[in-house]
Amino acid sequence: MIEELLAEAATDMGQVVEHTAQEFATVRTGRANPQILSRVQVDYYGSRTPLQQLATVSVPEARLLMVTPFDKSILADIEAAIREAGLGLSTGNDGNIIRISFPILTEERRRDLVKVVRGMAEDGRVGIRRARRACKEDLEALEGEISEDDIHRGERSLQDMTDAHTDKIDQQLAQKEQDLLEV
Repeated sequence: MIEELLAEAATDMGQVVEHTAQEFATVRTGRANPQILSRVQVDYYGSRTPLQQLATVSVPEARLLMVTPFDKSILADIEAAIREAGLGLSTGNDGNIIRISFPILTEERRRDLVKVVRGMAEDGRVGIRRARRACKEDLEALEGEISEDDIHRGERSLQDMTDAHTDKIDQQLAQKEQDLLEV
């Protein structure tokens, strides 16, 4: 029974780590990364549709993304949605594709993005602690059914698991900070 609770907590914590990594990918580092467009929603026939469902995104150069829509008639809508997303990217449209260039980040903007990424990491740590707390409450609810020693062993395993997942987020944060501060 303890193993099941720990396995469920490990799954929840793993999902938090994965979500945090996806959030980190949406922060631009000065290099072209298609993930930055993952939140862009295009108004397509009256409904908000993710850009990835309407076009392919490729990286031909280090500071350039190319967006090729499946339907050329929505090229202007896609370009407008990218500009409205507030990503600080400049777009160019040649009638068939949209070229998105990544300007060089200023030092001040890099520092601001590091603060944003640190906030995302803290949100991830909070999610891990939330999963830990839920599992710990479930373990404590088993107090009459299993021995206190087993509960304490389970809590120790839970804390080790929490530390390991928190370390993964910290490693991801360190890598993202390094990417952001790299000139």
